Amino acid sequence: MSSVAVLTPESFAEHRSGLKDQEITEDEAYIPTYLEAFPPLPEKGTPGEKSGEPASAWGSKIRPIKASVITQVFHVPLEERRYKDNSQFGEGEEAKVCLDIMQRTGAHIELSLAKDQGLSIMVTGKLDSVMKARKEIVARLQTQASATVAIPKEHHRFVIGKNGEKLQELELKTATKIAIPRPDDPSANIRITGTKEGIEKARHEILLISAEQDKRAVERLSLEKAFHPFIAGAHNRLVQELSQETGARISIPPPSLPKDEIVITGEKEAVALAVNRIRTIYDDKAKSVMVVEVTAPAWLHRFIIGKKGQNIGRITQQLPRVHIEFTDGEERISLEGPTEEVEQAQAQIQEIIKDLLVRMDYTEVIIDQRFHRHLIGKNGANINRIKEQYKVSVRIPQDSERSGLVRIEGDPKGVQLARRELIEMVQRMENERTKDLIVEQKFHRTIIGQKGEKIKEVRDKFPEVIINFPDPSQKSDIVQLRGPKNEVEKCAKFLQKIIADLIENSFSLSVPIFKQFHKNIIGKGGANIKKIREETNTKIDLPTENSNSEMIIITGKKSNCEVARERILAIQRELANIKESEVTIPAKLHNSLIGSKGCLVRSIMEDCGGVHIHFPSEGSGSDKVTIRGPAGEVEKAKKQLLQLAEEKQVNNFTAELQAKPEYHKFLIGRGGANIRRVRDKTGARIIFPSPDDTEQELITIVGKEEAVRQAQKELEILVKNLDDVVEDTMVVDIRHHRHFVCRRGQVLRELAEEYGGVAVSFPRTGANSQRVSLKGAKDCVDAAKKRIQEIIEDLESQVSVEVAIPQRYHRAIMGPKGFRIQHITREHEVQIKFPERDDSTEAPPQENGEVSPEAEFVPRKCDIITISGRAEKCELAKAALLALVPITEDVEVSYELHRYIIGQKGSGIRKMMEEYEVNIWVPQPEKQLDVIKVTGLAANVERAKQGLLERVKELQAEQEDRALRSFKITMSVDPKFHPKIIGRKGAVISQIRKDHDVSIQFPDKGDEQQDLIVISGYERNVEEARQAIQQLVAELQEMVSQDVHLDPRTHARIIGARGKAIRKLMEEFKVDIRFPQPSSDEPDKVTVTGLPETVDNAIDHLLNLEEEYLLSVTETETLAAYMKPPSGGPAKGFVVRDAPWNAAGNKAPDMSSAEDFPTFGTGVAPKQASAWGPKKF
Repeated sequence: MSSVAVLTPESFAEHRSGLKDQEITEDEAYIPTYLEAFPPLPEKGTPGEKSGEPASAWGSKIRPIKASVITQVFHVPLEERRYKDNSQFGEGEEAKVCLDIMQRTGAHIELSLAKDQGLSIMVTGKLDSVMKARKEIVARLQTQASATVAIPKEHHRFVIGKNGEKLQELELKTATKIAIPRPDDPSANIRITGTKEGIEKARHEILLISAEQDKRAVERLSLEKAFHPFIAGAHNRLVQELSQETGARISIPPPSLPKDEIVITGEKEAVALAVNRIRTIYDDKAKSVMVVEVTAPAWLHRFIIGKKGQNIGRITQQLPRVHIEFTDGEERISLEGPTEEVEQAQAQIQEIIKDLLVRMDYTEVIIDQRFHRHLIGKNGANINRIKEQYKVSVRIPQDSERSGLVRIEGDPKGVQLARRELIEMVQRMENERTKDLIVEQKFHRTIIGQKGEKIKEVRDKFPEVIINFPDPSQKSDIVQLRGPKNEVEKCAKFLQKIIADLIENSFSLSVPIFKQFHKNIIGKGGANIKKIREETNTKIDLPTENSNSEMIIITGKKSNCEVARERILAIQRELANIKESEVTIPAKLHNSLIGSKGCLVRSIMEDCGGVHIHFPSEGSGSDKVTIRGPAGEVEKAKKQLLQLAEEKQVNNFTAELQAKPEYHKFLIGRGGANIRRVRDKTGARIIFPSPDDTEQELITIVGKEEAVRQAQKELEILVKNLDDVVEDTMVVDIRHHRHFVCRRGQVLRELAEEYGGVAVSFPRTGANSQRVSLKGAKDCVDAAKKRIQEIIEDLESQVSVEVAIPQRYHRAIMGPKGFRIQHITREHEVQIKFPERDDSTEAPPQENGEVSPEAEFVPRKCDIITISGRAEKCELAKAALLALVPITEDVEVSYELHRYIIGQKGSGIRKMMEEYEVNIWVPQPEKQLDVIKVTGLAANVERAKQGLLERVKELQAEQEDRALRSFKITMSVDPKFHPKIIGRKGAVISQIRKDHDVSIQFPDKGDEQQDLIVISGYERNVEEARQAIQQLVAELQEMVSQDVHLDPRTHARIIGARGKAIRKLMEEFKVDIRFPQPSSDEPDKVTVTGLPETVDNAIDHLLNLEEEYLLSVTETETLAAYMKPPSGGPAKGFVVRDAPWNAAGNKAPDMSSAEDFPTFGTGVAPKQASAWGPKKF
């Protein structure tokens, strides 16, 4: 246990005054006994044992010694310190670095500053943490040096060690970074980076490792690769025995490595002995070894080797000294070894070859690559069956080989049978048929069945048919069948039958049942619902308990579903006073009664206590609406529904009219003119059937009854007139017949559709007749005759106009997908024909597609575009075509501005071309032309031209502005004022630049004229900036510098934490205060710069602060002096009485003996204790 005394200023003063009056003599000092000074450790006793004796002086608990924690102290000299600013020791970069290292390594670090301004560092923690922390401290707080040490290249691996462990240990131990060159680098120099001390330690360790290895020898023997197996022996036994006998390490390259060199390393004597033994083996073998080649077809090699090398392994076991080598793709086998054994091996291999040639054969078949995967089958099923059945090997090439050659090897009979089966399979596949079945995707999973059970049954029934279902993500309804034609047809019929059953059984209907009766329908343990399901063979789904839905869904055959519905409704009727009533409401009113998203019918159901109102399905034609619920509520709902239907009936009176479909277009009229006239006159709405409607003759009239009746009457008159069929003729010039009958009678079809199906007959070609027959309703025939006459007038007034436009512009005129030309033909009702393209006679294009003004345009046949139509419309179309011809105009733009118009990577000119839809051509820079060409439509070119000129004006304005901004002046200012003009972190000069919008350049360090400052910008701004700098210099010239001597011990207090106090002082007095550097000859000299008055005031304030801070410093030093041990004479050491060595026959231990006083762990420098505890960072 340790005690702590708390020292207050009052007790300290009292104690210090008492020391003056008292003096303790040496005789009066009490000398403790040995047992008092060194009490014995307590005896080990039982845990429950209690003693009445007083506790031992060591206390009841002894803190265990933490042998794993060590302390290291090392010194960083001033000249090697990386951060030398001592003005704020403990708060600068060094403290930050130490904090970071402590967090990362877990070690505790204490810094202290020595008198020589060196840095003492104490690191405490576990060995690993201390070593890592020390390495980082040296790297980050101490300046780094580097040196190289050269050792033989082969020794580098010993410095690295296994997995780099030796190198890591060495770096931690010496706190250095060691860079070893790569194996492929010829350099033998190892670079060491760190402190001088660390470099010396690392260099010494590396040289020691190299010296250790110098005692070893390395020998390299180049022996033919063929003899390596004889030196290695079977399973490397011989070389292992040789290594054990000699103590040398022998490295033989593996067979896969094409190297002849054998490396022997170890002690020199051991290496020499191993070399002699290896040479002896080599010499013996070289004399007795022979090489023989046996010829065998390459395809037989793997059979000679046998499964897993059984055949060849048997030979090598009998004759271990024979080396057998097979070469891929060559019909030879090499044998090496002693003559007798090689001859035996040769005979055995030849016997195997002879036997294999008798009972083995091979054949090759060309099979189209597309059949290969079918031959292999799923997971190799087909090919594996053939291999096992015929005892053959079948090699099918990979898809990447793009080869159709299939090789079969094995028993001759099996080879032929396998070949025949493969060919039959291919023929079968060539004759097979593929059929697609359309099956709704919702049925796919049902057909496949759980775990594919149902589709497996189908596949077993039709084994030769492959059935492929689409991936669910494809949302496809196509099921593909592939196989022999007859089998595919049978399988398709079978699947169609399954699908028909599924469709029949997938009929679904919903039954609304009050929620409170659902549990009764289910029954106890599900008995009721189960019975209904089994007896009706249907699937019945009820909503979940927490659902608000009352619908029960029944799925199955239609008849069975209806039976099940009746059974469920009967249960509901039995349980409550449920009444069902039917109301007849015309089907045409159903949608209007239901309302948008069922809002109207829902409001009635909610108003009438939750009754159910069921409308028949759309398209059923039924007028019966069913109302089900409590008796009173059903009547109420029925009354409301009929009332609503009556209201709808008044405003929704409907009448129907029958008219032939061919009359419909005539009734509607051109552009809907006829039908619009009837609607406007009567106010009724007339609905014609859509193409999908079954009743194509039914016309529906909807509205108020009076309006509907009137519209019906109007339409009946029109239809009656159309039913009066008449025949009429008209004369049409033969030259116009072709226009009506061309394009498969397109014009005649349009006439029939537009005019109530009127039949127009033109005479046959070659009949030389002008009479045209018309048959149909009188009004339709008259209208058709009038239209034909209009067409003839158009044809007779038609002219053809030719427009000459160079062929190279035709594509631009047409526009994308002919868009522009289609627009002109529709707008002007003309026909435009472009000539055939003639590339052979096309003139070479001019630069950028424009025609030079000197070249005269001579029209060619391929340049003529023909326009057909009315004369006035042809002229309009011609003008529209010519307006689409691109033109080229020159724009005067100075060559100097071209690069600005083009922009960075052409972005500027590209933007203009996209904006104005033109092509802009800028001449090459070397031509230095002052013109830019713009090509495109006239309107676009004009817009682009204006845009280009505006851009030129902008650029010229920018140039002028740039010229005005380039005004420069140079002023001379004494270099000593430059730092003040620049200011702290450039604050002053930045403000001048910002205020006056100028650029100010100070001279570089190497410039000859160090006093010149260059100011550039607008002339007026430059002058103002110069005046500002001159004013600043004038103020600086008025400033004075005075030195004041302040005790160095007060400097840190005056500066304050991170310079906060001194900055505040400088701002308050408008002065600059500079403190001396730590290495200064005059450590107490402080320089104050500013105006004379402010300097004097600042110095007075500093002297006052010094006086105030010195009082505190004096007290601290006095306290520190008191806490130090007295130094009045030589120390006698620690003295005890009754020590063991004072007994007779004993002597005192030798303090300098390492045996009597062994050292614990690493030496630790004495720690300077402080009364206020250790310094914290």
